[in-house]
Amino acid sequence: MDASLSRALRRVGAAAALVCCLAAGCGSAASQAQQNTGTTAQADSPTAANGLQSDYQKVVKEVLPSVVQIQASRELGSGVVYDGKGHIVTNAHVVGSEKTFKVIAANSEQPLTARLVYSYPEQDLAVIKLDKVPAGLRAAVFGDSEKVDVGQIVLAMGSPLGLSSSVTEGIVSATGRTVSEAGGGTGATIANMVQTSAAINPGNSGGALVNLAGQVIGIATLGAADPDLGGSAAPGIGFAIPASLVKTIAGQIVKHGKVVDSGRAALDITARTVVDERYQPAGVAVVSVKPGGAADKAGLRAGDIITKVAGRPVNTATSLAVALASAKPGQRISVTYQRGGSERTAKVTLGRQ
Repeated sequence: MDASLSRALRRVGAAAALVCCLAAGCGSAASQAQQNTGTTAQADSPTAANGLQSDYQKVVKEVLPSVVQIQASRELGSGVVYDGKGHIVTNAHVVGSEKTFKVIAANSEQPLTARLVYSYPEQDLAVIKLDKVPAGLRAAVFGDSEKVDVGQIVLAMGSPLGLSSSVTEGIVSATGRTVSEAGGGTGATIANMVQTSAAINPGNSGGALVNLAGQVIGIATLGAADPDLGGSAAPGIGFAIPASLVKTIAGQIVKHGKVVDSGRAALDITARTVVDERYQPAGVAVVSVKPGGAADKAGLRAGDIITKVAGRPVNTATSLAVALASAKPGQRISVTYQRGGSERTAKVTLGRQ
């Protein structure tokens, strides 16, 4: 090897050594930076957790005094204080057919008495009124259902299993659900319900589903049932009636003593599910038609079997209710039905329930 080549290799070697040295230094610096970042993250994490915990505690402190326990002779549920006059909104299935109730406010063991104002099973809502309004009764603040978003953190407040003033936490896992209370409640079919992962257990019915702004965004109503598990509760799937519907129905009850405008569409018929030769649901038989009602005007009559509504297959009375739940009074839809073995379609302008 000549001298010039030897000197060149030594220079390259020295340069390589320098690069390795710098890389080692950078690695050390990066390691130190990671350690510093980890230290910062560890320092920030408790702060963030404490902030969220503080938000939870603030909401609980603000809203829990507006949530009560309702005791009927056979049912135990929850309710939300609607106004300062002692009106409390709850589920119709909590009050059942009873007229008087015992109410226990949050952080109190002294029962109050209340009477039924009106129950509206069609939307599973009811309003009761305290006989005597205690000092410091706090009305809840109801939020805007249109601003409820999937992923939003929510708290469910009520009396699950009789454990008054209990709070569970979760998120809004879906909106706009149409749910039929086939296995419980009043059997109502309710549109635009809020689905949540917050635990909804027996006794939570009628309680509050609350956002972190301290607003009631729904009335907790029921948990989902898993038919594959014999109808037992499906964990993490609960439903609440949206605040907009609660305000509409409860507001009418407080003002008029009843619901004067449900906002629900109707065919103006009575109906029942029919089955085929294999005993499978095959449609909805029209049992009777209200004279001058929506179906009557469209030419439907008793004995017709409805199989589709607005193009959607309908094979049970429940599926018919679901199809109508999202429709509006005055809306014009197609109804497919069978009469005398032939299929027909009518255009029906929906009435009001």
